[in-house]
Amino acid sequence: MNEPVGGPQQAPLRTADVARESGYSVQQVRDLERLGVIPPATRSSNGYRSYAPPHVNALRAYRGLAGAVGPVVARQLLAELRTATITEAASAINEVHVRLAREREEALRAQQALHAIRAEADTPEWEQDSERDSDAMTITELSRALGVRPSTLRFWEQEGLVTPERVTSLRARRYDLPAIRTARIVTALRSAGYGVPAVREIVASLRQLDGAEEAQRVLRERLDRIALRTVGLLHAGADLAAVVTAAAAQEPAAVRSVPAPVSAEEPGRPSPNSRTGTASSL
Repeated sequence: MNEPVGGPQQAPLRTADVARESGYSVQQVRDLERLGVIPPATRSSNGYRSYAPPHVNALRAYRGLAGAVGPVVARQLLAELRTATITEAASAINEVHVRLAREREEALRAQQALHAIRAEADTPEWEQDSERDSDAMTITELSRALGVRPSTLRFWEQEGLVTPERVTSLRARRYDLPAIRTARIVTALRSAGYGVPAVREIVASLRQLDGAEEAQRVLRERLDRIALRTVGLLHAGADLAAVVTAAAAQEPAAVRSVPAPVSAEEPGRPSPNSRTGTASSL
């Protein structure tokens, strides 16, 4: 884990110094300053930029955040951390950890659903019917369980990814256990960045060996990426703390709300790169 840079009496840093300490190029430091990742550098009488250790801490914190939640959200979060109270800042950082834990749980449940689908072929039909009746969900219940909007489930139905039953005279949607399991797998695949055509192909072949193996491979990769993002966030911990404490040392800021995480739901979900961009992305 990186140590916070320097102390209050350290001499001003040049752009090249900041680049070396943060692991970015000189041009990237300038670009990230322009994007608001770090506060504007002071300018000397001859126009040269002059930085301080908090700039380095902010850049290194951004590297870990960008790997964990994507560059767009990382920029928004760092801007908020510089003006938030200690309580608000701690809550915002904790939310990133919670989000990663939620994504990991989602992928693990999708793995369990995949194993259940594979085992279902060996289950007597009457037992399957009993399970379906006892564990069925409405569209509202399933959307809450998956953390998606009902409109997302309707979109998936339209695209042939998850097919509910229609019951009652109002033709209400009812998701039996196989549909719930498929929905969990679709949720994980879509969160991993797979497009609708690719997900449709995997779902269509889930009960075949090749389809199940492909889904299992995707879910393993999803869990590995979440683990790497979590480690990146841990590496950013000391620098995030330095950013927060530096902000707290300034004049008290007006209380304001930290923006909610960018939604990953359909329709109109953002590109996967906007959520999971690497540290090299600006």
